[in-house]
Amino acid sequence: MPRVVFVQGGGVGYDQEQALRRLLVAAEADVHLETHYAGRAALERGLPPLPEETIEAVRANGLALKTKLLPPPPHVTPSPEEALPLRHSALSGNYNVAFRRALGLFASVRLIRNLPGIPARFDHVDILLVREITEDLYATAEHEIIPGVVQSFKIVTAAACRRFFRFTFELARQRGRRTVHCIHKANILKLADGLFLDCFREIALEYPDLVSRDLIVDNTCMQLVSRPSRFDVLAVGNLYGDLLSDLGAGLIGGISGTAAINFGPDLRVYEAVYGAGYESVPPDTANPLPLLMPALEMLQDVGQAAVAERLRRAIVGVLKEGTVRTQDLGGSASTTQFTDAILDKLS
Repeated sequence: MPRVVFVQGGGVGYDQEQALRRLLVAAEADVHLETHYAGRAALERGLPPLPEETIEAVRANGLALKTKLLPPPPHVTPSPEEALPLRHSALSGNYNVAFRRALGLFASVRLIRNLPGIPARFDHVDILLVREITEDLYATAEHEIIPGVVQSFKIVTAAACRRFFRFTFELARQRGRRTVHCIHKANILKLADGLFLDCFREIALEYPDLVSRDLIVDNTCMQLVSRPSRFDVLAVGNLYGDLLSDLGAGLIGGISGTAAINFGPDLRVYEAVYGAGYESVPPDTANPLPLLMPALEMLQDVGQAAVAERLRRAIVGVLKEGTVRTQDLGGSASTTQFTDAILDKLS
C-alpha cells in the first residue's frame, strides 16, 4: 500500500481533507494518508509553521499531498517561537514557498484542461504549464537602498535553467506531448531572460523528436485568451508562470479543474492550488475539488488509474447534472452534501 504524507495547512483544508478521505474509502483506494501539519494548522497546535518532522517525513517518503498552507488569521501575530525559521525570514510568512525551498522543489507542473460540467470560455483546452520555482524575482533577493528606493534582483542561473528545461522536455516526452514553448521577455530583459532562452535552445537540441518554439510573454497572454488550443507545453520562469497559471485556470472556468504537482530530487508533492481560512469561507462550505483533482493525479501516478477514473467519472457526473454545487460553483450545497453527491455517483 503506497504511503502518502498528507500535509494539512489549515482552514478549508480540513473540509477538503474529510471529503477526500471519505471518497478514498468508498472507492477502495489502496493508499495510506499519514497526516502532518504545517502553516496555520501547525501554529494552531503550538508548532512552528514548518515543523522539521513534516519536512523530514516528506523528504523520507518522497510522495506527498498537501492543502494550501495558510498564514495566521489576519488578527493574529505569531510569537517569535512561531515565526519562520531564519533561513526563510525573507519570505514574509509565505509558508508554501518556504515549504518548496525547504524540500528543494524546483519545478511545478500545472495541469490546465477542461473538466466536463464546469462552464468555460473554451473547450478542448489541454495544456501542461511547467514553472521553474527556485529563481527569478521570487528568489526574494531585495533590499531598500535608501528610504523610498527599493531594489529587487531577478536571479537566473544557467545550472537551474538547464535542469528545469531538461526536466520539461523529459516530461513532455513521457506524456506524449509534441511541442514545447519557452515563454520569456528576452527582447527587453536581454541578459536574464536571454540566458533563460539560450538554455532552452541548448537543451532543445537534445530532444529532436520534440518541436521547440519560443514566445514573448505578453504575446503568450494574447494567444492564450484567443487560441489556447495552439499550446501543448509551456516552459515558464517563476513570475510569468505564476501569472499564466491563474490565466490558464480562467480559461477552463476556474480553479476547480486544475491540479499542481511539484517536483524535486526524488520528490513529488501534489498540492491544492486554493485554500482559505474559515474567516472568509465558513466551515463545511468549501469546494473540495482543488484538493480532489491533484489527489486523482496522485492516484494515477501510483498505479491506481482505475480508482482515479472511477472518482473522476463520479465528479463529472455530479457537475454535469448541475443540481448539487458548492457556492463558488453557483449552488448552495455544503462540502458534505457535494461529497455525498459524488459518493452516490460512484460505480
